[in-house]
Amino acid sequence: MHECRISKNSQFTLSSSPRAARIPSKKGFRHGRFTVCNVAAPSATEQDTKATAAKEIQRPVYPFPAIVGQDEMKLCLLLNVIDPKIGGVMIMGDRGTGKSTTVRSLVDLLPDISVVVGDPFNSDPFDPEVMGPEVRNRVLNGENLPVTTTKITMVDLPLGATEDRVCGTIDIEKALTEGVKAFEPGLLAKANRGILYVDEVNLLDDHLVDVLLDSAASGWNTVEREGISISHPARFILIGSGNPEEGELRPQLLDRFGMHAQVGTVRDAELRVKIVEERARFDRDPKSFRQSYLDEQEKLQDQITSARSNLGSVQLNHELRIKISKVCAELNVDGLRGDIVTNRAAKALAALKGRETVTVEDIATVIPNCLRHRLRKDPLESIDSGLLVIEKFYEVFG
Repeated sequence: MHECRISKNSQFTLSSSPRAARIPSKKGFRHGRFTVCNVAAPSATEQDTKATAAKEIQRPVYPFPAIVGQDEMKLCLLLNVIDPKIGGVMIMGDRGTGKSTTVRSLVDLLPDISVVVGDPFNSDPFDPEVMGPEVRNRVLNGENLPVTTTKITMVDLPLGATEDRVCGTIDIEKALTEGVKAFEPGLLAKANRGILYVDEVNLLDDHLVDVLLDSAASGWNTVEREGISISHPARFILIGSGNPEEGELRPQLLDRFGMHAQVGTVRDAELRVKIVEERARFDRDPKSFRQSYLDEQEKLQDQITSARSNLGSVQLNHELRIKISKVCAELNVDGLRGDIVTNRAAKALAALKGRETVTVEDIATVIPNCLRHRLRKDPLESIDSGLLVIEKFYEVFG
């Protein structure tokens, strides 16, 4: 019988068969005991120190309220921050329209969340669904968990990332030299309860798309290496951006995005001049430029915090739910994800506006973004899919 020690923040299972438990030796293979360990988890003081240091040296981010136009994209992002269960945003549009700038500017608006100190998976101390296995065991054993607050993290997924960097990996060198298998968490662990941003998502390698699909569907990431299985929660808001001219997105991945925002180039000359001038001001003196938008930023932060706390009390009339589902059915939307997302987005918009009841106008605002990317594509159809949704909406809602 072989022993397996459950390491911090990860769930490990080790096969009881001799073959799975053998480790190399000079004479071939021998039976031995494995010690499974995780990466060293930082203490609360170390976390605070690192966060402060990172804040001081990080690149200045363009403030969200300073972004001119692109209201559809900004609204979709805000609604996902208010209700992460909407399922993320896919932003498609021309190059140079501020897609990446807008997404990254969202960092300043992200609210604080409670996390377990020293846990690399950002485990929620109060919600078992997003707890790492080790944290959950500590809760079941009646331990008092040390809790701290931190900002929701935004993780960038580079196009050239390897699967091991995304999912996490096991240090095989330690297994060979010390008989120890150490798990190194990847980007999916870091993005748990946060935002995973993929720029140029339509250029992402297929094997990474498969990994994202698997994690987005289950909310968990499982790494299988060398006879050991490690699972941890991986619930994140998936945000992608790209230029449709550079390639189409696989429909399986497209359906995983809760909302779809289309971004176009600003045509108004005065607006274009304003955008250029604001960008020049930011490049000259980022600190004072950010300071000039501080009041608007704080006001928006308060609005988001209030909306998140009031979201549970927002009501959506049963008759309106029936009409939403009728629109989805008549547009031949596959599955029920479109119905669910539209309901959630309409409630989030009502909460953002400070209301407790969803109106028809709220639904009209969000339904094109929730359904446009779920329609079956007709190569001979010249009309935009968003307009098809709007036409059907007014036909059903009168």
